[in-house]
Amino acid sequence: MPSPLAALSPLDGRYARTADPLRQYFSEQGLIRYRVKVELAWLQALAAEPSIREIRRFSKKTSSDFSRLLESFSERDAEHIKNIEAETNHDVKAIEYWLKAKLAKNAEVQRSLEFIHFACTSEDINNLAYALMVAESREEVMLPRLDALVAALKQLARKHAAMPMLSRTHGQPASPTTLGKELANFAQRLERARGRIAAVAVLGKANGAVGNFNAHLAAYPDLPWERFSRRFVESLGLEFAPYTTQIEPHDWLAELLDAYARANSIVLDLDRDLWGYISLGYFRQRAKKSEVGSSTMPHKVNPIDFENSEGNLGVANALLRHLAEKLPVSRWQRDLSASTALRNVGAALGHTLLAYAACQRGLAKLEADRNRLAQDLEANWEVLTEAVQQVMRRYGVPEAYEQLKAISRGRRLERGALARFIRGLAIPPEAKKRLLALTPAKYTGLASELAKRV
Repeated sequence: MPSPLAALSPLDGRYARTADPLRQYFSEQGLIRYRVKVELAWLQALAAEPSIREIRRFSKKTSSDFSRLLESFSERDAEHIKNIEAETNHDVKAIEYWLKAKLAKNAEVQRSLEFIHFACTSEDINNLAYALMVAESREEVMLPRLDALVAALKQLARKHAAMPMLSRTHGQPASPTTLGKELANFAQRLERARGRIAAVAVLGKANGAVGNFNAHLAAYPDLPWERFSRRFVESLGLEFAPYTTQIEPHDWLAELLDAYARANSIVLDLDRDLWGYISLGYFRQRAKKSEVGSSTMPHKVNPIDFENSEGNLGVANALLRHLAEKLPVSRWQRDLSASTALRNVGAALGHTLLAYAACQRGLAKLEADRNRLAQDLEANWEVLTEAVQQVMRRYGVPEAYEQLKAISRGRRLERGALARFIRGLAIPPEAKKRLLALTPAKYTGLASELAKRV
């Protein structure tokens, strides 16, 4: 095994530890193991079918042997299969041969060896293996990591729910919000995106060389193969795809990869906003004494976690969107382009996982700077012209917008100047008193309540 220093991909080198949770699903060994799992499940399904008299239902002991074979499946087993593949030049056929050799000593299976891979095309095995890989990695790795990121955002949102902050629209000072509300926006968006990822049904097929059960019917013309196949696919926890060519169309996978890409775009938006808030001084980053921010500038504490996240999201979405467009497209009954593209699903999710981890790491370092936030609010009293205008409109003051535009557009509006303007308004005393008591830090609407609810 080459050193991580010799790895071609950063997922197996620099970032190997962070990407490691996906290895059991999307590594070559992981793929081979899932193929073995599907082959064994198919063999057991055939054995359990009473109308296939040439093979008998396996005993509990043999079923346990199958389970142990999967549980103990090792790198050495995968290497053995790869050695067979080197001779056959066919990855799935190599698994069939390996299983026949592995199970030959079992007396029960011995008489049923020819039912290993019975009536199957390679894609019957592959599509189910990939479906299981993607489904299980979603439930066991990707969604928990996204949930952890959302939880961290919610915690920060509630913590800073009432902390006023100057908004910026078009990069210019705008109506104030709170720091917590801006984080709550992202938490809510990511929760919806998480729901879209989780809701995608994972489909599978087991219907032969071109999707018509040709070989199945040739061998057992009276067996209701479509019903049998549906029952088998559903026993794996997947939804049955009744209409396919040689390959399952991958529409569900494209939908899922698109859902990941949409969630990633939200995280990308979060990364850039937080980078900007750090640049403005709204957030400080907790610094580790041993770390260096620049090789020449000793003072630097750079927002590297959000930059790392952003960079990985770009790579992830380039792959995710390419795969979402490519995989559903296959010439006639099948071509091999989808097969080689599929091997990059793990890389796309690997870069996604890196991005989520980096963003969460960055969130854990953030400390709000109350003084800096307050300074920006105090320097921009002109943002209250929106509030003053609405009160003027309520009480019928003509040309409310135009009057405020004349004293504020493109310039700083001092607190005293705004107060003098308000005192001269023909509005009820109680309305005038309320406006005079208003400050940029108090003009945050329902932001605090919204942030606390997230």
